[in-house]
Amino acid sequence: MITKEHIDDLLNRKGNIVSTDGDKIGSVGQVYADDESGQPSWVTAKTGLFGSSESFVPLEGARVEGDDVVVPYTKDQVKDAPRVDTDGHLEPAEEERLYQHYQLGGGGRTYTDATSGHNAGTAGVAGTGRHDEHGTVGHDTSGPTTDDAMTRSEERLNVGTEKQEAARVRLRKYVTTENVTKTVPVQREEVRLEREPITEANRGDAMSGPDLSDEEHEVILHEERPVVDKETVPVERVRLDKDVVTDEVTVDEEVRKERIETDGVDGTRR
Repeated sequence: MITKEHIDDLLNRKGNIVSTDGDKIGSVGQVYADDESGQPSWVTAKTGLFGSSESFVPLEGARVEGDDVVVPYTKDQVKDAPRVDTDGHLEPAEEERLYQHYQLGGGGRTYTDATSGHNAGTAGVAGTGRHDEHGTVGHDTSGPTTDDAMTRSEERLNVGTEKQEAARVRLRKYVTTENVTKTVPVQREEVRLEREPITEANRGDAMSGPDLSDEEHEVILHEERPVVDKETVPVERVRLDKDVVTDEVTVDEEVRKERIETDGVDGTRR
């Protein structure tokens, strides 16, 4: 059981809120104490980007383990809890909605005040606000009672980068067919008829045979024809490499900031 003696440790250790199965729900934000008993009733779990969202978690059935608070609820239960402003106190209607969500018996309460790390030692009952020398009592996000100053906060946009897989590129080769035309010179033999007159020089050859006879002379003609042969030869090597290029991406996001107005000072509002 978590009592008001644990509040200082819960806020100063800056631990986490985890479920019974060890799943981290969020970091410890504020502790809300019951206005009648002063016992801690609720704790806020900071979730979302940079802890920008806070969800209320009942401390009923919770226990402290080291710097963490172990609660008997799942991360989804806390995530789906009703959205309630962490403005320093819980109204009865807001608390009743939370009790219904977590299926707990409630009712009979006025409201529950928040305790923060700035005044954890004064975790007390609601309605017992601390007055300063000017008689000022105020509530802000730092605790149930403040001095005569109000803290103004604003969100800052922190933008970083993360590396993720964008695409995959592969090398693949396949075989295609194309026609190649080449002109090759070829030679062939043709018959040419030559006649020579009878002279003293060839008369003996001309008269060496019979006077009249039947004869045949045969000449073999030759020609060249194209011969095609193919061979595979390497022509180039191809590989994949990566270059890093830098682009500029514009991030457009809304941020919230608090503004403080004065009413009744010199009859003007600022």
